[in-house]
Amino acid sequence: MLDAFLTFINAHKIPLPQDRTLLTVSGGIDSVVMVDLFIKAGLTIGIAHCNFGLRGEESDADEQFVKKLAEQHGVPFHSKQFDTLAYARQQGISTQMAARDLRYAWFEELRTDGSYDYIATAHHSNDAIETVLLNLVRGTGLTGLKGITFRNGALIRPLLFASRQEIEQYAAAQNLPWREDSSNQSSYYRRNLLRHQVVPVLKQINPSLEDTFQLTAERLRAAEALLAAHLKEWQQQVMYTEGGIQKIAIASLQQITEPVFRLAELLQPYGFSYQQAQQIVDSLDGLAGKLFLSPTHTLVKDRTELLLMPTPPAATEEVLIDKFSTTVQFGQSTFTIEHVPRTPQFQFSTHSHTATFDTATLRYPLRLRSWRQGDWFCPLGMGGKKKKVSDLLVNLKIPRTLKDTIPVLVDSQDQIVWVAGLRADHRFQITDGTTDVTIITFLQE
Repeated sequence: MLDAFLTFINAHKIPLPQDRTLLTVSGGIDSVVMVDLFIKAGLTIGIAHCNFGLRGEESDADEQFVKKLAEQHGVPFHSKQFDTLAYARQQGISTQMAARDLRYAWFEELRTDGSYDYIATAHHSNDAIETVLLNLVRGTGLTGLKGITFRNGALIRPLLFASRQEIEQYAAAQNLPWREDSSNQSSYYRRNLLRHQVVPVLKQINPSLEDTFQLTAERLRAAEALLAAHLKEWQQQVMYTEGGIQKIAIASLQQITEPVFRLAELLQPYGFSYQQAQQIVDSLDGLAGKLFLSPTHTLVKDRTELLLMPTPPAATEEVLIDKFSTTVQFGQSTFTIEHVPRTPQFQFSTHSHTATFDTATLRYPLRLRSWRQGDWFCPLGMGGKKKKVSDLLVNLKIPRTLKDTIPVLVDSQDQIVWVAGLRADHRFQITDGTTDVTIITFLQE
């Protein structure tokens, strides 16, 4: 098994002999075998153990077992006790999810504070199968069918090449002691139910289930990579940004195959579900103005386009910007502020999300707020003539349903300096006499 372990590591081009790996060890058979393989391979490790306090004395005994294991091999030992039940209640999540959040956050702290290069968990091929089955039960796409990948950033899973049976055989052959978690035998948890009742039936149908699954997972990963490349190319053709709004041509969705799948993949980073993508596609032939909301974004079905923007902050929210501010957050948008001298090499930005002002004309503190009815300003290029913000939005054909999302930057006298992403005010423009320039940029998430 050691040879298979080293072959697996080398195949993934992870330089473990030169790096330090933090092994996450529960004391169970899988993590104990992982420790033994790393030690026999001569790799540099530390051991981390979480005591979730869910099984009383049994949890404490697990911690002591792992501590002795680390001492036996002369490697650094890290342990931490968590009030898992209290955290689960505070967050409104399950105990299992709470334990997962707590342990991975702590592992990452150890990795960065202790200068470890990788975090290793003892997931094996049967864990990957159970994960896919759980995803199928919950509902999933192609990503959920891949199972567990070998690497996710600094997190690695060096036992994915081995089955549970192979791990048990190795532990017996090496006479390795381990701790048995009594909860693993319970069918109360869904994963245990799959492990004890579903997977054995599948193995009756296909005794080589683990090997077959690994091949299938490799094919699915390759298919996903190809599909992602195609969808990225398609996205660049149909999605663009104008006036601070991301737009998708409705005609492009109506003329392609599998519009729901394509749109769901495109909108997934913005928090929209597959079911919402179906509803959006169903609305394409309907009247304009229908809204769809994710936790962070708003999508509006306009006449010829789908309009996507971050959900605006509450209308009463205001954010102050003083002379020393460099970055501020307004709703889902980030504003950056930079002060530079006016030199012969200075160039104006042509990007709509960046505006430049004569620093001497700005009366601090500045404020960011949502625009209001009655707001007016003097748009740059109109010779100082006044214009209502509402008229500007009409002229630029900003949809009625998105008008409230437009922020404005105002000075200490509540004079509008910039209708963000659309027009700056004439009164604060750079002139021949300008010596210092303020550059403000906003990025929408």
